Amino acid sequence: MADITILTEAVLRQLVPLDLEAIACVEDAFRALATKAVVMPPILRLDIAEARGEVDVKTAYVPGIDSFAIKISPGFFDNPRLGLPSVNGLMVLLSARTGLVEAMLLDNGYLTDIRTAAAGAVAAKYLARADASTAAIIGAGAQARLQLAALCLVRPIRRAVLWSRDRGKAETLAADIVAEHGIAVSVAATAEAAVSDADIIVTTTPSSTPLVRAEWLRAGQHLTAMGSDAEHKNEIEPAAVLRADLYVADSLVQTRRLGELHHAIAAGLVAPDRLFAELGAVIAGQATGRTSPQQITIADLTGTGVQDTAIATLARQRAEAAGAGQIFSS
Repeated sequence: MADITILTEAVLRQLVPLDLEAIACVEDAFRALATKAVVMPPILRLDIAEARGEVDVKTAYVPGIDSFAIKISPGFFDNPRLGLPSVNGLMVLLSARTGLVEAMLLDNGYLTDIRTAAAGAVAAKYLARADASTAAIIGAGAQARLQLAALCLVRPIRRAVLWSRDRGKAETLAADIVAEHGIAVSVAATAEAAVSDADIIVTTTPSSTPLVRAEWLRAGQHLTAMGSDAEHKNEIEPAAVLRADLYVADSLVQTRRLGELHHAIAAGLVAPDRLFAELGAVIAGQATGRTSPQQITIADLTGTGVQDTAIATLARQRAEAAGAGQIFSS
């Protein structure tokens, strides 16, 4: 018999808000990728084209962490038309010693949202200028909101510009951000206008056609692309990878296969075996990050299983400390 802790989305929202500890947790996960013998298999992927749906299964074992997570993450991007969220899913936490199930995190994608936003904050912390105060957010969904909130925790953001194909959603989000964070927020008429004066740009969409052109980028800017987590997704023009002074991957193996780098390789702009720094190596001091305020930097974030193990472990630790969740004896 083994006890399994059941944690619902409502409980997890209370236990794991987007805070500095969550960001540090994800930062440590990236560092582990560079410094420990992490076991992280390729993403298992299922596409359901007729429903514009995709399902990713991610996992990783990190030496020194007693548990590992397996995450099932569906994204069905027509769901908003049905009044449903586009992202769903759950995580299962298992013992790294016995393989027994320890917890079921029925988060409906919430923990993925938090760890993805935290990853954006980590990228900005290490690659954006320390004085970056203006953010451009491309997209107006849940991740757009969270990415901006995460940036505000690591950089002195005073102004944000939003752009979305759905202007109404962008205007609603802008009003919410003003109320939540008290910073100046405007909605741009075009993506180019949003990008033009930004210190940090974050793309947060499932777009399959580039939304940010290479020639729009200017000296000193940092861009985090976090929506391209499948082969067909492409938020930034492939030439942007070459325009950048520094390109950093969350996992080079992954970005070569399904990130923005994948499209630069497919376009013949980058050799398939060209080496680039990974974010974990920059964090660990094994690779060079930003060296000048004038550099253009790009972080290509495709989402890694090590982030899921890290955030799931943090959630369980907080649940144990709070005595939260329901115990099920199998």
